[in-house]
Amino acid sequence: DEDTAIDATGQKLSFRMPFAMTLSAGILGVKGSLVTAGTGAALLTCDINEAGATILSTKLTFDATETTTISAATPVVISDVNLASDAIITVDVDTLDTGGVAAGLKISLIGSLA
Repeated sequence: DEDTAIDATGQKLSFRMPFAMTLSAGILGVKGSLVTAGTGAALLTCDINEAGATILSTKLTFDATETTTISAATPVVISDVNLASDAIITVDVDTLDTGGVAAGLKISLIGSLA
């Protein structure tokens, strides 16, 4: 949904990895974007899990009024760059934007075939 504000924490989507992949390091390997930026004091944060375990030691954070995680004051840190073929990947919202307007969440995983 591109327009409805994200109004609850928890799992937002899941999919199976179509192939084994090695993510690029840091902000080059995992990126987030929003259609509508958050405005609240609390920042929207997201986690990515492989088979139920996080792959991030520092989660994706969207700064207020920003629609990308690329320029976040606290950059993402990937703790597990190796994603297995057919692994279940989930994207969770851990913290909501207290402004209540962040919408259109997308996550990109960037890397190479393993």
